[in-house]
Amino acid sequence: MNRFAAIATSTFLIIAGCRSPKAQSGNATIPPVPVAINQATEDSIPIQLRAVGTVEPYATVGIKAQVAGPIVSVKFTEGANVNRGDLLFEIDARPFQESLRQAEAAVAKDQAQLRVGEANLARSRAQLKNAQADAARIEQLSKEGITTRQQEDQIRTAADVAEQSMRGDEASIESIRAALESDRAAVEQAKLNLAYCQIRAPISGRAGNLLLHPGNLVQANGDNPLVVLNQIRPIFVSFGVPERYLNSIAQQQLRRKLPVHAAPGKESTPASGTLMVIDNTVDVNTGTIRLKAVFENTEARLWPGQFVNVVLTLDTQRAILIPSEAVQVGQQGSFVYVVKADQTVEPRPVTVGQTVSTKIVVEKGLSAGETIVTDGQSRLFPGAKITPNPQAESRAN
Repeated sequence: MNRFAAIATSTFLIIAGCRSPKAQSGNATIPPVPVAINQATEDSIPIQLRAVGTVEPYATVGIKAQVAGPIVSVKFTEGANVNRGDLLFEIDARPFQESLRQAEAAVAKDQAQLRVGEANLARSRAQLKNAQADAARIEQLSKEGITTRQQEDQIRTAADVAEQSMRGDEASIESIRAALESDRAAVEQAKLNLAYCQIRAPISGRAGNLLLHPGNLVQANGDNPLVVLNQIRPIFVSFGVPERYLNSIAQQQLRRKLPVHAAPGKESTPASGTLMVIDNTVDVNTGTIRLKAVFENTEARLWPGQFVNVVLTLDTQRAILIPSEAVQVGQQGSFVYVVKADQTVEPRPVTVGQTVSTKIVVEKGLSAGETIVTDGQSRLFPGAKITPNPQAESRAN
């Protein structure tokens, strides 16, 4: 019996020895968790709409020939910038120079005929005047009974012939003048065709690929252009936004010019422009309204056909901001750890909005001035004691 008692006593001592450290551990105080903290602030933030846009040229012109003929020379470099009025192509001008000479010769001939007709008209008028004077004299002599019937008829007939001759000369002059105007118009058309032999840039822009080289015969107003010019300074960016923003955009545009920023790819510094066009219809397939912004594009950062990230700023509003790293995601949604007055933390659900730089908008759940944890959340739990960690705060800031 003593043997069994000794064994039982030994077993009890061993169990008690094993349980003793655990009890001591349960009574020990958990040390504060070092974390980075920050405060929720209230500030003015922009109300922005974001979209993906497409860069479009401010103007596009397909250069075509207005007269037919072989291309003699090309005066620009493919892909180069050209200014309005710069010479681009030369077409063989010799046939048009000959047409101009013929038209000018026809004008000279008409002018000579006009001078002859005017001389004939002056002679006819003089003859008519003399015949009318003879008719007046013969009429007076007839009243006195001195002339014969035959003499009177001859004088009157001569006067009628002179009058008809004058009218014929007047009609001839009108015909010559009409021919002169027609030939003068032909001269102007010939000069215009001759000018069309030099094809100049109608706008300032950037030339594309050369589509017809010297030696090729071009047709007047052919189907295919010789080269395409795109005006890229300024330049358009076209993008779509949901139709529910249409009224806000239209109202804000009436008050001021709405700023628009566009960045190709992930560029940090976007180009700045202004909203210029609101389309006159909503796309029924996508439920969006097309907008168009204009950019000066002095550095040619935007290029036709390029996809860009667009930000349209409508207005500003007051909002609660916190560092974006303070927001955690749990099973119930987004939350933050709020530091209470006794330096313990509690998780609090929040509704977050847009991101502004390195901060995020809290639409619901926080007030300005409340302290939240921005780093070290992985070791926290409801009611955990915390201590600010200056090094972590400096990294967070």
